Amino acid sequence: MVMAGPPEVALAGFAYSGDASTIESRFPHSRRYEAALKATGDSPYKHITQALGATPAQNLSVVGQIAELKGQDQALAVALVVNSETASVEQFGATRKLLVLIKGQALFFDFKSMAIVRAYPVSFASIDNYRNSPSPAEILAQVRQVYEGTAEKPGLFARFATALATASPPSASTRYLQVSRATVAPEADALIPQALKTAPGGVETWLADIVAEAVSTRTGVPIIPFAKGYAVGNVMSMRVSDGEVFNLRLPKPDYEISVELSGFKKVKYGEAAAGASFIYGAYAALKAEEPLTGRAYLNTSLKNGEVKKVPVTQDVVDDFPAYYDALNLMFVKLAEALDGKGNTWVKAAAAAADIERQIAATRELIKLCK
Repeated sequence: MVMAGPPEVALAGFAYSGDASTIESRFPHSRRYEAALKATGDSPYKHITQALGATPAQNLSVVGQIAELKGQDQALAVALVVNSETASVEQFGATRKLLVLIKGQALFFDFKSMAIVRAYPVSFASIDNYRNSPSPAEILAQVRQVYEGTAEKPGLFARFATALATASPPSASTRYLQVSRATVAPEADALIPQALKTAPGGVETWLADIVAEAVSTRTGVPIIPFAKGYAVGNVMSMRVSDGEVFNLRLPKPDYEISVELSGFKKVKYGEAAAGASFIYGAYAALKAEEPLTGRAYLNTSLKNGEVKKVPVTQDVVDDFPAYYDALNLMFVKLAEALDGKGNTWVKAAAAAADIERQIAATRELIKLCK
């Protein structure tokens, strides 16, 4: 008896989401990085294949290229799809801070039906300080670091490979999960940098992506892309690096997550000769439900605080990175509880009295979507 091997998935490579005619304006730094690679005979595709070689997929066989799928009856493909790029410079006293944030998806789609079948969010943020405004070469170097990583932190290519390492192919019974709604209260919105608001719905997409990546990365569950940020009419457009454009249909979610960011708070925690400590708090509400029946699996407010020390020599403080840490770690800790790593934090952070029952119910929901 011949045992069947793992399902084959064609590597579509590197792609950008959205209207192909606006890629140059929406992803200028990533396109510069691509051009710099090409000038040396390199490419994102080569980096992706190297990352997959270093971290091979366990449940899939990644083979060939997408061109080989044409004419086949059943054809599953995967691509690293970049969804958004932020590169902003802000001045704090005599210091210029450069933020580079690139978000994407390990996106699986059926090449015959042109339908998305699962997606795993990936992102990388890099922050560095400069005495003067960073030059184009310095910005490009930081963008390269976001894609290729550092000795301490894997970049987008490695994170794509890590997502594929444990990904599994969809089955006929697979159910779909999506962060479908994201809202930000005015008092929280006022503390979020303008650079994250440049695109329509930018701050809502940013919030939805934080939740999706935390849950997907820690529990291993695929999550449909947030439609408001990346799709029009429930269709997501993407252009692969060879120039071909695909219009992919998003499936209707069986389960939906809604999130509301209600506020941030900063409280002095302690003070000494060397400086002061502050607790940065984030407050949000999260709901996971089945839209068809209205059954809520998870429905609670959450809070999380993280301590940041500010040296006495630092006369200008940028609060947002600390607020971001508090918000991001809130959802990371929640996802870890959903993955069975203990409920101690969530029992203290959640307003719902029956939060342990809710966690158990949501854990079963996640199993249905894997």
